Amino acid sequence: MTFCLGMKVQDGLVGIADTRILAGNEIQYARKVSIFQSEGQSIFVMTSGLRSLRDKTLTYFEELLEEEVRGERRIFKAVNALTKALRRVAEEDRESLRAGDLPFNFHALVGGQFQGDPDHMLYLVYPEGNWVEVGTVGTPYQIIGASRYGKPIIDRCLRYHDDMRFAFKVGTLAFDATRISAVDVDFPIHVVLYRKGTFEMVEHTYERDDLLALSAWWNERMRSSVDELPAEWIEEAFSKLSPVNERDVRETSEQSALSSP
Repeated sequence: MTFCLGMKVQDGLVGIADTRILAGNEIQYARKVSIFQSEGQSIFVMTSGLRSLRDKTLTYFEELLEEEVRGERRIFKAVNALTKALRRVAEEDRESLRAGDLPFNFHALVGGQFQGDPDHMLYLVYPEGNWVEVGTVGTPYQIIGASRYGKPIIDRCLRYHDDMRFAFKVGTLAFDATRISAVDVDFPIHVVLYRKGTFEMVEHTYERDDLLALSAWWNERMRSSVDELPAEWIEEAFSKLSPVNERDVRETSEQSALSSP
């Protein structure tokens, strides 16, 4: 499984990708985000799915960037090049994968900006080679891979008009929730940051120990928040319970202790 998250907020893009790869009983780690930059062009690609499809598609994509995309002014030209590479891989490998009972499983998040784009852009690419734009005011993010654990946090917190720092915090908490609940998502994580209009993509890597204190702080804060919830509405249900007989509770505890090996 994979956790790749792309967020588009008003002042830029934030991407977070884990590195764990599972193959049977083996655990391996590999990059899931690639950055491509040249003058007036800045782009990242994050992928989920079969590793062989990812590697082959990106190899073809790099060739197309040099031959067909360099000098173009709109980033969608690069997205079209990626889908062209993906369809080529599909023609070459789909049948052999089907014969091996493997799905043609590939999704990608593509983000960045070219000099002719009035705004920074984020796209989701499907296995069929079609794509959609991500990052509307209502839904300023997309997750590929394990999405169900981190999605509630982002839906509750993230808004398009939030700044990149806030988005990064929310995304990190979404990753942490996924890491705790999904055994096949883990550190290290690669973080990609792009500020609108700079044409400069930057990257940073976080190991488990780097964010251990943050995770512990968040766990304790959630438990404290639950404890501090207004409780008047609970009493209507709990008032139906019979009163606790302290003597019965004490005798039950003593019997349990005596019966324990």
